[in-house]
Amino acid sequence: MTYTKQVDNKHYAFETYMTKERWCSVWHQVDEIQKLKPSKILEIGAGTGLFKAVCAVFGHTVETLDIDPDLNPDHVGTVTEMPFPNVSYDVVCAFQVLEHLPYVSALSAFSEMVRVSNRYIILSLPDDKKMLRYKFYIPKVGEYDLLLPHPFKKHRHHQFDGEHYWEINKCGYELDKVIKDFSTCANLTNTYLVRDNPYHRFFIFERDRSSY
Repeated sequence: MTYTKQVDNKHYAFETYMTKERWCSVWHQVDEIQKLKPSKILEIGAGTGLFKAVCAVFGHTVETLDIDPDLNPDHVGTVTEMPFPNVSYDVVCAFQVLEHLPYVSALSAFSEMVRVSNRYIILSLPDDKKMLRYKFYIPKVGEYDLLLPHPFKKHRHHQFDGEHYWEINKCGYELDKVIKDFSTCANLTNTYLVRDNPYHRFFIFERDRSSY
């Protein structure tokens, strides 16, 4: 299947794209890499290039793959048919990317990410579940920072908006279903919402060692 870019490089302009919330997500992207300390990293979707640049500051080399040559990726190609041998990279990551594919194609893309990964696969995906954030301080105890689900918000139906084909916790894409579907070819070790940007949910997968 042939895919075409949905936006041009002007979409990633700092003043419109790089919100404070998105900066917080980039921190988590780099933090996950720092924890794993991989030698070879592949990022699906070149985007702003910020993840690659920040990783370089901390000694991590990132290669990028994108269908859009205008974003200056290291490799031009599609995530569903990546031009790499099996187990080419220690970590393969895609941040806010797979929702830009139809759900079945996103699952195929994830399977391809697992194929290319030597061990870890990191995703962030949009989560539509409405959360309420509570921060409070109790003297002599400490500060608490809680995310709680909104008690009156129900799952919405998703309509393609020119970019997102699906989002977690919209009707038909409930979190449990997404976890089950994505876990058929890798083991989920952690998932969490970014407190400062709960629209972004992270997933850390590890490739099944028996499939090495």
